[in-house]
Amino acid sequence: MTGTERNDTVTVALELERLRGTLEAGFARADGSLALLVQRSDQTDKQLADHEARLDALERGRWPVASVMALTSGAGFTLALWQAVGR
Repeated sequence: MTGTERNDTVTVALELERLRGTLEAGFARADGSLALLVQRSDQTDKQLADHEARLDALERGRWPVASVMALTSGAGFTLALWQAVGR
């Protein structure tokens, strides 16, 4: 090898090492960003599950419209019958 070829080889090796360092730093940043996204996704999943549980509890606790209508009509019928008999 001549001196110029050796200098070129050393220069290429140095540039490859710099490139490797740059890639490692970039991958480390990307890995950190992905870890943060996974953490936020997990938190969102937990919040969604909590909201679904709370919504289910609210739905179980409310009276269906048909039941309210049946009670109202029954009360109206009873009141009408009471008024008719009481006269």
